Amino acid sequence: MEAWALHFDQPLPYARGLAIQEAILALRIQDKIPDTFLFLEHRPVITLGRRGRSEHLLHPPDYYAAHGIDLVTASRGGDVTFHGPGQQVLYPILKLSPNEQGAHGYLDFLEEIAIQTAAHFGVNSFRREGMAGAWTDQGKIAAIGFKFKRWTSYHGMSFNVDLEVNGFDYIVGCGLVGTAVTQLKTLRPDDCPDMKTFRAVMQEKTEAVMQRKLTTFSAEGDLPDGLDKLRELVKEPYQLNPDGR
Repeated sequence: MEAWALHFDQPLPYARGLAIQEAILALRIQDKIPDTFLFLEHRPVITLGRRGRSEHLLHPPDYYAAHGIDLVTASRGGDVTFHGPGQQVLYPILKLSPNEQGAHGYLDFLEEIAIQTAAHFGVNSFRREGMAGAWTDQGKIAAIGFKFKRWTSYHGMSFNVDLEVNGFDYIVGCGLVGTAVTQLKTLRPDDCPDMKTFRAVMQEKTEAVMQRKLTTFSAEGDLPDGLDKLRELVKEPYQLNPDGR
């Protein structure tokens, strides 16, 4: 099955990433484009999902602002999590076929991508009953939170590779008190891949698990014709605000 992969080489503000998702989602629902998978990183941000509780924030909002971390309420499922440079985010915007429809089955797909990607780099990860994501003996390495609209998915999965800022120190990740969060750099300190290498492997595993052949496009380069109306949004210059966000 044909599908597109859209790669972003510069970290995106969370709000811009969401706007891009929603624009692509509308096109996919109308069958104007094929399934599209976004591979990106975010600027530092803490997001609260639909089940997120403010008590899982360990500091008041102005503390996060002072440390250059945005605070956003997201429409995805799940509790509170952190995104930032050095974390690979996968947003599949795909229309599930009748045999794929079902939140639990879709969760299994995303977990399997994370598990197979970790295994490629020599890390054993696994599922935990009733807890979405991928886990290692040293802690959680991949978080998952998604949403469907007309059985078309958005939001998705984040995998900790080599975080520049460890925002998990400032929250109760996923609302799980006393649960450690880890990253590939901690588990493989001597041979942790760079982000482009990691992204390529995750895309390969995504193709295998989702059974879709991905044609790759750079968000900073030429976009496919179906996304031409998103060109200004996707290719907007990446300029930091004075406060670093």
